[in-house]
Order: sequence, then C-alpha cells, then structure tokens
Amino acid sequence: MNSSEVHRLLLALWRDLHDIDVLWQIGIIGAALLVAGSVGRLIKPRLGRTDGRLELAIGGMRRLQFPLTALAVVLIGRAVLKQWQGVSLLDVAVPLLTTLAIVRVTVYALRSAFASGSWLRSSERLIAWMVWLGFAVYITGLAPDVIAFFDGIAFHIGNTRISLLLILQAALVISVTLLTALWLGSMVESRLMGAQTLDLNLRVVLAKFTRALLAVVALLIALPAVGLDLTLLSVFGGALGVGLGFGLQKIASNYVSGFIILMDRSVSLGDMISVDKFSGQISKMTARYVVLRGLDGTETLVPNETLVTSPVVNNSYSDPSICAALTVSIDYSADPEAALRIMEDAARRQARVMRKPPPAAVIRQLAERGIELELGFWVEDPQLGIGLLRSELLRDILRGFRENGIAFPPPTRDAKPAPTPPSAAP
Repeated sequence: MNSSEVHRLLLALWRDLHDIDVLWQIGIIGAALLVAGSVGRLIKPRLGRTDGRLELAIGGMRRLQFPLTALAVVLIGRAVLKQWQGVSLLDVAVPLLTTLAIVRVTVYALRSAFASGSWLRSSERLIAWMVWLGFAVYITGLAPDVIAFFDGIAFHIGNTRISLLLILQAALVISVTLLTALWLGSMVESRLMGAQTLDLNLRVVLAKFTRALLAVVALLIALPAVGLDLTLLSVFGGALGVGLGFGLQKIASNYVSGFIILMDRSVSLGDMISVDKFSGQISKMTARYVVLRGLDGTETLVPNETLVTSPVVNNSYSDPSICAALTVSIDYSADPEAALRIMEDAARRQARVMRKPPPAAVIRQLAERGIELELGFWVEDPQLGIGLLRSELLRDILRGFRENGIAFPPPTRDAKPAPTPPSAAP
C-alpha cells in the first residue's frame, strides 16, 4: 500500500463517515463484536472443562476466539455490503482485528513457554507495541519507506552484504520459530506429565529431550529462511567443542549426569535423600541441578555431577517409610514392663506411626544411672519431619509415667571441693 492508496483510503473513509450509509458498516462491526462475545460466552463453559492435557491448546482457542470470530463476521459483511456501497471503515477494521489476534496469540505463547516474571511482562508490552506500530506503519503507507531505510544501512563481510533489514528479519524469524518450538514443547511436556502410565523419570526425560529437539529444529529452519548458510554451524560446533574441552567440562558433566540420573531412576521427584552434607526432599529436577528442600524450608541446589560421583542415601529408593527411635531412662525401682507398655501405647496413639510393622519398645541396657529403654517405630511420610512426632511421643510418655508412678533416675551432681586458701606469707 503506497501513499496514494493510503490517501484514497482516508478520503473514502472520510466520505463514508459523512454518509448515512456508514451506519451499515458500523452495524456490521457492532454485530461482529456482539456475535464474538456471545460465542465466547457459549463456549467458555465447555472449554473450561479440560483434563489438563489440552490445557494449552484450549487456552489459545479461548484467546483467539473473540478476534477471529469478529474478523470472520466483518469479512462476510464486507463482501456482501461492497456490492452496494463503499466499505472503507470495514477495510480498516480487518487489519485491526488481525493485529489484535496476533498480539493475543504471541503474548499467550510467551506465557506458556516461559515462567512468569517481570521481564516477561516487559516483553509482552514490547511485543504489543511493536505489532501495533507495524500496523500503524502499514495503514499509513510508510512501510516501503521504512523498509528502504533499514535496507540502506548495510555493511559487507567478504562478498556478503548484511543490512539492518536482514538482521531484523533474522531476529524476527528466529524469535518466532523458537517461540513456536518452546510453545509446542510446553504442550508436549504437559501431555507427557499427565501420562500416569509412564514412569515419572521417563516423562521428565522425554519432556526435556523434546524441548531440546524442537529448539534445534527451529534453528535449522530459521537460519536458511534468513539466508544464512548451515555450514556456519560447523564453525560454531568446532568452537563449542574447544570450549567444552578447556573450560566447560563441569557444565557438560552436569548436563550429561542429569540425563543419566533421569534414565537410571536412582532418584526421583519426592525422594528423601542425603548427599554431601545436605539432606531433604527432591522438589525439582533440572538438566543441570537438583533442588533439595530441607525440613526447615531451606532449598539447596545440588549439581547433578555430585549425585553421580558421590554416595547418596536415598530413604525412598524402594520404600519411602523409615524407622525412627527414641530413648528414655527409668529408675531401677520402677517397673520396666509397665514402662515398655506405656511407650508402645503412646506410639500407637500417633496417627503418623505405622501399624505394620507395629511399634516396639525394648530394654536397651542396664546403665549405671538407670534402665535405658528404646522405642522403635516406622513412619511412611518422613518428608514431613520427625522432630514434632518425637516431641508428641515424649510428652505422651512423660504423662503416662507420671500417672503410673514410674520414676526417672535422679540427676547427677558433680561435687567440687572448695578451693584451698593460699598459705599466709611468713
């Protein structure tokens, strides 16, 4: 669209606005918006009832439904109305609705592909402004002049001419292809994580492999599309190999170790493990590190290489339940059988203590200060912590001992002799 065409469009639009027949165009636009809103209200309850596997696709349909439905009605109305009168207002409404659809689908793809954050909100605003600016350039007829201006800013690398227009086109194509690949990867990951018949580690491996594969395919599609030779990748691959050989061994080792951990299923999400002075529940597994959430709420990022090269205590490898114990001492004058029975009854009253195997109390040893008793019990949810459970058991045992007259050993006191006063000087 050149300047003369824009001038004619603006003149036609101005004439239509002064003509009573423009009400037909306004009516078509109003009807399009009304139909789009009604269709959205009708299909919203049905689109809301999803099982999670099609959540991304359904979410995209919800956001595109309004502009696309309105655009379809405007196109039909324009095709019918142009037989009798001018449709300049509808000619402007078509690119407006198209631009709105582009903005909505781009923003939704960004939100689906990346985690929410301040940079994402800034990117959404930037993309919206860029799309609307492109629409303004198109509708005003300045697109050829802007394209010529960017193409005029160029430099040569050997026999290759590289212009600012080519760089912008490459950035746009690569961004669109990568964004599409990440969005498809999110859809595949959502579908895989919902497949309960597959092992959890296998689902994570397939999801990460799919994301990486789609990103590589997107680059292979984008580079030839902007005129870049794929042989340039051989140079990049050689440089990457040298970098891995000299300075990126640890990073490469962590990524390889991450896939090894996911494939051999030595640890999984939710396992309680202890490694290299750190212990906690695995709350997140990435390609480079594992997040351990301790019982006090702290989170430790453990590199994957550490899990491969260091001994790992996995309390949930074959069975998540663990055995815990607590020790108390009673006086020799007390009845040990009654004390053992009180300890076992206290454990049975706790909901977190497993019934099979049942809790058991035994005499540990006959110590100098009293009889040492030990209560052993099993817990199937160690990720919730043992400290509070120990406290509840000790409180219940103490209450039972006092009610049954079971005494504890008397505390020991260290008697220290009084210091001898220094002798008087002669």
